[in-house]
Amino acid sequence: MSIRAIASDYDGTLAENDVVPASTVAALARFKASGRTLILVTGRHLPDLKEVFGSLHLFDLVVVENGGLLYFPGSGEVRPLAAPPSDAFVASLRRRGVDELAVGQTIVATHTGHHQAIRSAIDELGLDLEIILNTDALMVLPKGIDKASGRRAALAELGLDAADVEASGDAENDLAFLTQCGHAVAVANALAPVKAIATVVTRAPGGAGVEEFSASVLEG
Repeated sequence: MSIRAIASDYDGTLAENDVVPASTVAALARFKASGRTLILVTGRHLPDLKEVFGSLHLFDLVVVENGGLLYFPGSGEVRPLAAPPSDAFVASLRRRGVDELAVGQTIVATHTGHHQAIRSAIDELGLDLEIILNTDALMVLPKGIDKASGRRAALAELGLDAADVEASGDAENDLAFLTQCGHAVAVANALAPVKAIATVVTRAPGGAGVEEFSASVLEG
């Protein structure tokens, strides 16, 4: 199997309840030791990701904030791929009672219960922003910024062709980058729309599913 890199989602794919199993970390290390490349593509904010995942050093490049930010574990460089949320937009959301609001360098995130309030704020301010859903989470980014655009930026940095990359995911926000890689893998716990576009659906859920597929690449 001609796969030079794995580009994987974090929550629900590698991790369950924040935690990546030790066996999955070991499988990723074996994949990396084979001379191949690891890319992480997640909606999480970087400080949060660093807090819950101690093996970021295994990855050649990390796409965070759902495509809004690149993080280079080797050097520690952080490179925004989009403009920051405007103060006026954030203030408007707070006035509308949007709670559990997480503001990153390029992203604003909360839960889906605030969808209408956020839509109203975007329309009232005339902002060129897009709402992206991820199960019960909701993210807001500039239009054109998503996991696919972040993945493209990562591949350009690494000199990789999308046809040589396997993408793993489980939820709605993963569809954008799964459909633009050579091999789309849905873990067993993935939502039905993700399974519908996948080249492979693993037998095992989450991290065990990633282990399953990475082993098939190394054995092939």
